[in-house]
Amino acid sequence: MGRLPFLSMLCACWPALTLACDTALVLTIDVSNSVDPGEYKIQAEGLADALRDPEVIEAMVQNQAAVAVVQWSGFDRQQVSIPWTRISTAADVAILSQQARLLPRAFILSDTAPAEAIYFSLRMFSQVPDCRRKIIDVSGDGTPNAGSTVRDARRAAEERGVTINGIAIESMGMAITNFFRGAVITRDGFVMTARTHREYAETLRRKIIRELSRMVG
Repeated sequence: MGRLPFLSMLCACWPALTLACDTALVLTIDVSNSVDPGEYKIQAEGLADALRDPEVIEAMVQNQAAVAVVQWSGFDRQQVSIPWTRISTAADVAILSQQARLLPRAFILSDTAPAEAIYFSLRMFSQVPDCRRKIIDVSGDGTPNAGSTVRDARRAAEERGVTINGIAIESMGMAITNFFRGAVITRDGFVMTARTHREYAETLRRKIIRELSRMVG
């Protein structure tokens, strides 16, 4: 008889015990010199809007995702703007969206060093060791002019089992998508193209859904 309360309590807790983090997702935002104030605002609001999408919310909750946001630019310019947030309910995503909408810009007048953004993001996964899949989203509208070799950073991610996906923002008249495909994304990753910063929100929405639906390549 004395064991019944314990067994009842264990049964009540069992659903919570079976919910594990499926995906840890670092969303990185390029705030280098090529991104003007208006374009930065479009990116921040685009992230907030993407996180309000019902399909994104459902995918994050189902995956029990952990999400963090990083702003990056030059060699020593990386900042955790939103620390790891565990997503268990739609309310968690709503809070994340509001934080993104109010996000102040971390850096101005700085170079472009995506390799350092990747290395910085890789170190963050030590804080979410229970998550089964680990993904870095790199967004950007330019090629590197500072920092380490991007292909070496990609290789480091692959060695650690981390996927890198990308959003190439084609606003500068350069072949950014080809650069992302050739140097940034991992072999199991993919790149999506936003023709301008104004397409960022919709592209990000589709990319998050694709990532959390386990679609690759």
